[in-house]
Amino acid sequence: MYKAPSGVKLFADDRLTGEDYKFMAYVSEYGKSYGTVAEFMFRKEQFTTRHNEIQAFNADSNNTHTVGHNQFSDATYAEMKKLNGYIHQETAKNVVVLEETNDATVDWRNKNAVTPVKNQAQCGSCWAFSTTGAVEGADAIKTGSLKSFSEQQLVSCSKQNSGCNGGLMDYAFEYIASGNPLELESSYPYTSGAGRVASCKYSKSRGVGTVSAHKDVTVGSKSQFKAAVAQQPVAVAIEADQMAFQAYTSGVISSGCGTRLDHGVLAVGYGTMNGVEYALVKNSWGPSWGDEGYVRMSIDNNSCGVLNSASYPQA
Repeated sequence: MYKAPSGVKLFADDRLTGEDYKFMAYVSEYGKSYGTVAEFMFRKEQFTTRHNEIQAFNADSNNTHTVGHNQFSDATYAEMKKLNGYIHQETAKNVVVLEETNDATVDWRNKNAVTPVKNQAQCGSCWAFSTTGAVEGADAIKTGSLKSFSEQQLVSCSKQNSGCNGGLMDYAFEYIASGNPLELESSYPYTSGAGRVASCKYSKSRGVGTVSAHKDVTVGSKSQFKAAVAQQPVAVAIEADQMAFQAYTSGVISSGCGTRLDHGVLAVGYGTMNGVEYALVKNSWGPSWGDEGYVRMSIDNNSCGVLNSASYPQA
């Protein structure tokens, strides 16, 4: 548990309220450490605000998903926004109409085409994780071998994108296809978790993750989205700046966020829960977030804009 600096009392007369105990339990569970008492008190205030929002949301029977505390419960919305590094561009130029699928459920995790959940940490590099996830899936389907590819290569070397300041999956696919196959995670590990972008140290001789081209999915089409996801994991953009997404724990998100796309994620399947069709989405905020790093988002009502910017690579 967090300890205050010697000789400093965090609470008057050491009388703790129920909210104080909740925050101290949170600090202990997530291993939080704050450098000053002022920081401690500020984070407690953020936690209390989020706690009240969570309680109110879960009390509303109209909501189809639940929310709860996670590693971000002491962060401000402005701080959270820095993680949302998708920079929207009108790039749906390579749209191919796919044959519609009859598959009711798809989950590429069960077909050895999805790597474990990763963590972008304090860097707006979601676009890079969305990209590598899509390339990992396409490559695994093609070769029968699942490999983990380097986000750091994209963050440091894909100059059409902006590292920790954001990017676009389509641009990253174009970078790879232009003669820059991705290195493995093991040879070019992720180092930008603190928000600092190192200079490019890419070695083409170590590149193994290839992209020949990429395609875009028809904007707003549930049937085309399902057709694309039925053939491989798909990079998608969503709006992630609302509590309804940031604090997700279970169920299907069908309300609480709009369609101002700001975060890159990976659709790895779809299905139906309680009569609602959903996209199964892999996030890049670590396995302690959401449902072991995943979230279900309604495709019946295009929740968080999940149908509005989807693309996939051809290995």
